[in-house]
Amino acid sequence: MRFRTKLYTSIGSLLLFITIIVIILMNMLEQSTVKMNVVINDLNERIEIASTIKDETAITSKVLNTILNDREGEINSDLLNAWGNSNSNLQVAIDSLKRRDTQVKSQELIGKLKILHESYRNMGQQALMERKINPNAELTPAFLNDIELYSQRMVQIAELLHGLQEQGMKNELLRSKDTYTWAVENIYIYLVIGLIIGIGFAIWIIKSTSNNLNKVTDVMKQAAASDFDTLPRIDITSKGELGEIAVGFNKMAQALEKHSRIEKQVKEEAEELSWLNTKIAEIATLYPEVENVQMLADMLIRKLVPMVGASYGVFYLKEINKIDQYLTRMSSFASKALDQERKQFRLGEGLIGQCALSKRSIHINQVPDDYLKIGSGLGEASPKTIMILPVIFEDLVLAVIEIASFETLTPLQIKLLEEVNNNLGIKINSIINHMKVEKLLQESQALTEELQAQSEELQMQQEELRTTNEKLEEQYEASKQRNFEIQEVSAALEEKAQQLLLSSKYKSEFLSNMSHELRTPLNSLLILAQILSENGEGNLTPKQQEYIKTIYSSGNDLLNLINDILDLAKVESGKLDVISKEVDLNEVSDFIYSQFSPIANQKKVHFTIEMGSELPKTFLTDEQRLQQILKNLLSNAFKFTESGSVTLQISKVMKSFTRNIGEEHHFEQMFAFSVMDTGIGIEKEKQESIFEAFKQADGTTSRKYGGTGLGLSISRELASLLGGFIEVSSEIGKGSTFTLFLPYGQINSKIVQLSTARTEAAVSLEANYLVNSNDQVLKKESIIKHGKSILKNKKILIVDDDIRNVYALTIALENHDMEILVAENGREALEVLKDHPNTDLILMDIMMPEMDGFEAIQHIRKISIFETIPIIALTAKAMKHSREECLEAGATDYISKPINLDQLFSLMQVWLFTKEG
Repeated sequence: MRFRTKLYTSIGSLLLFITIIVIILMNMLEQSTVKMNVVINDLNERIEIASTIKDETAITSKVLNTILNDREGEINSDLLNAWGNSNSNLQVAIDSLKRRDTQVKSQELIGKLKILHESYRNMGQQALMERKINPNAELTPAFLNDIELYSQRMVQIAELLHGLQEQGMKNELLRSKDTYTWAVENIYIYLVIGLIIGIGFAIWIIKSTSNNLNKVTDVMKQAAASDFDTLPRIDITSKGELGEIAVGFNKMAQALEKHSRIEKQVKEEAEELSWLNTKIAEIATLYPEVENVQMLADMLIRKLVPMVGASYGVFYLKEINKIDQYLTRMSSFASKALDQERKQFRLGEGLIGQCALSKRSIHINQVPDDYLKIGSGLGEASPKTIMILPVIFEDLVLAVIEIASFETLTPLQIKLLEEVNNNLGIKINSIINHMKVEKLLQESQALTEELQAQSEELQMQQEELRTTNEKLEEQYEASKQRNFEIQEVSAALEEKAQQLLLSSKYKSEFLSNMSHELRTPLNSLLILAQILSENGEGNLTPKQQEYIKTIYSSGNDLLNLINDILDLAKVESGKLDVISKEVDLNEVSDFIYSQFSPIANQKKVHFTIEMGSELPKTFLTDEQRLQQILKNLLSNAFKFTESGSVTLQISKVMKSFTRNIGEEHHFEQMFAFSVMDTGIGIEKEKQESIFEAFKQADGTTSRKYGGTGLGLSISRELASLLGGFIEVSSEIGKGSTFTLFLPYGQINSKIVQLSTARTEAAVSLEANYLVNSNDQVLKKESIIKHGKSILKNKKILIVDDDIRNVYALTIALENHDMEILVAENGREALEVLKDHPNTDLILMDIMMPEMDGFEAIQHIRKISIFETIPIIALTAKAMKHSREECLEAGATDYISKPINLDQLFSLMQVWLFTKEG
């Protein structure tokens, strides 16, 4: 605001202020006068009412006395009407005064007067009634005295009320006079105050203008001598010429300071980012050298603690002991002796356990003096800051790191800890998985060696038994005394046979349990990996998709290894049956070509299938086992052939061989399936050992070609089950030829109607829906057409005690817009179904605590509304007869773990479509 404008405005404001004050005071005086008139009018009305009460009381008493003293004939009606009107007027006046006068004393007198008037009127009415009945009768003196007494008391109270009203009038006049005097005095006071404020305001304007000029001069002088980091400001908030100068200067100073700060901030951020990347790179260089978790903990804690300027550190690894979870100290930096500090914490115990339970970092800046002591040769002291970090991988805590420092950790140091911690979970998980795989391989190898040893021992015992029987037959005729010895030997052999039978039973149970324990974690791993690999939300980078595909591929490789081990164990124990049927050679050829032609194209290896002209169209064998053998042989051929060709030749030959030891050679017409490659070849001394389990031609740990070494071992055993055998011929550098020989005609094996657990779900789907009738064909086409719409908004109950499988299946099913219910065992599933009778389908795990899947299915089928609900049994115990057991218990269908999602969704679509139909 301009100075002239400010001056005029101040004078005008002063005059306006005085005018407003005068108007307000005059208005107050007028309002006081009006209020006083209202009060006085009200008091006058109350005085008039009190006078009316006084007069009507006297009139009432006078009229009643006149009527009672007149004994000449009947009562005068005029007097009687006058007495009644007087009483009515008195009652009205009393009620009116009670409403207007709210004083406590007045209300008490009015209440007494009203009671006396009621009693007086009643006594008067009683006397008048007696006069009407007997005009000559005389009233008792006591009665007349009572009437007179009530009349006198009423007159006294009326006079008191009249006096109170007059006194109130006097008091109100005095108060009004005081109020008027107070208002006049305030008018003069406010006028004086207004003049003083106006004069002060003018002085303030002059003084503020001169002060602002001095401020501008001082700031200008300071700005000339200061740097660009902190410039002085002109502290002038008023508007006008000086305000515009101050605003312009302050904006210039702010812009210069901001530019200086940005320049310094950019420089500091660049230095911090460089330091952070350098330290992360130093930590990353440690990982390739790590072989186990202990080594990782030692190297990391010794490198990381000094890097962030800390003086103490501990690395805890989460371990699972039966049902409890512990955080165990693995390594430390500058800690005391292990016997002086805690070695383990349960989940949720202390800050270490709580950090792992809540999966959140804990940062303590005010550490008590007696909390922890960090010592050196010169002394010891308490740290100032403690940082506890959870190491997380896929929402699972793997470890906890605790760091203490004498100084407060900077944001850059905390960021370094968080960045290292983010990558550490992946490394720990990788190491743990690697160690688990190594342990599994070692256990599998030990189991196989034990099984082989038992098999060899059994063969030796059988040979000993055969030898013993021969000797006993030779000596039987010589001496009957030897019969007793023969019986003892037979009993011992029978006991040994029972022990072997029991051992075989334990072996089968062990394989069943091992199948469950290995397939259960693989189920959730493969489902989640498949969901991630589909990248439905499109938020994964190509590198992350590559990692996920690697995880999924590794899980499938591990599953194939488990299947191979189980198949080998089944073959060696004689528990694997075959299905003999007519097999079309052309279909076998087409299947093999469709399987391996993509591999040949990828490796740029020439692949052909040659079939002899004399071959029949079909022959009897187990098609699945035949395909399994050929796939193993061709997989090996492509694996060891970098260039050249791979050929499958099918022909009919006359082969000389012996079926049993000691028999003579004989010729037999057989099918020959020869797999020929131009690969690396096999040394002659190793051509027999490659058929042993877990053996390869190159058995070193650094071998170029991977694999478990089970394929050829399983293939040889399967060939034997099919009534044939495998031969190999090879030369280093020129390739190899593996030939499968199978007999014509029926296989000499037990024929059963059973397929393996890995194909049972598919067989069930085909058997139930892919029949030749037109109605079923239309049903299948309808299922395919509607697809996901069948699954949408369906309520699915998952019954499984393994939270990993529940989590994986829930994600997979919710991606198809299904509503998911969860139960941890069969008993809980029954409760959930009672609360949700509109459930559409149940996915039932078999092996569960409290109530297993078989018992739960039987209980569900006993409930009338769930007799036809689809129940798909899920089990990781994929052994012989698993499907029959599930169906006998009441399941609708069966699928083994690890679950193939496409196969699961196909089964669900089929049964949900059937339910709706």
